[in-house]
Amino acid sequence: MTNEFKNQDLEILISTMNRNVLDFLIPMFPFCHFSEYSILIINQTQENNLLVSDFPSVRVINSFEKGLSKSRNLALKNAKGKIVLIADDDVVYKKDFDATIIRAYNQYNNKAAISFCIEKPNGVLFKKYFPLAKMNLSLMELFNVLSVEISLNKSILDKSGVVFDEDFGLGSQFEMAEEAVFLSDIKNTNQQIAFMPNVIAMHPELSSNEKLDFSKRYYVQGAFLARVVEVSYFKSLATKIFFDLKQKKLKLSQVVAAIKNANQGKADYYKLKNRSNA
Repeated sequence: MTNEFKNQDLEILISTMNRNVLDFLIPMFPFCHFSEYSILIINQTQENNLLVSDFPSVRVINSFEKGLSKSRNLALKNAKGKIVLIADDDVVYKKDFDATIIRAYNQYNNKAAISFCIEKPNGVLFKKYFPLAKMNLSLMELFNVLSVEISLNKSILDKSGVVFDEDFGLGSQFEMAEEAVFLSDIKNTNQQIAFMPNVIAMHPELSSNEKLDFSKRYYVQGAFLARVVEVSYFKSLATKIFFDLKQKKLKLSQVVAAIKNANQGKADYYKLKNRSNA
């Protein structure tokens, strides 16, 4: 193991909206003051509601655009850290999370990205994770990675030229799957994405109001599959439906509607793509 990276090489890229004070950072770092970390905040807001930082370690960019992927891209464009961590404004980091991340990159410094685990407020893992580290996640395994689990080697990312697809994510036509599209694009540049079974943060569970119903989920899923696995669209959709039925995320009576909504998402994605290429 080399010690190419140090803890201070990590920069946390936080996407937030309509902030005018830094107080929201306090609960994110319960074990120390947030100014001990290198942080870049993208605050999507209005011109009369700006966020300002008096801390040299905390940089702020007030953006007047909307869309989560646009926020992520602005953060990546302006990031200074050698290793960057994708963040939302409602995560709570574990003590020594930075050392955990840096240790992983010093062990596997050829990885473009490394994903980690997060947990719920009750201490239970947020979802089912692999029990052991994986050195190169498959395309299908990337589909289940959440944005706040993602860290990136900035040098490798910059060479790849990959950015978030701004047609996906909150505030866009297709309201989720932006992280899966992003990671898939990185993998398609022949870069490796690893997983480490270490918990780095706590994230609140989605409320019922925040969760998309199955029709909207499959609408986005159709667009996502058309974007990422175009040649095996129907096989991938069938696999998704099978696993959702098995995990009781979908009822048998909803299958026909799910396919219909997925195909509509696929069609709308191609319309959007064709307009962009015109």
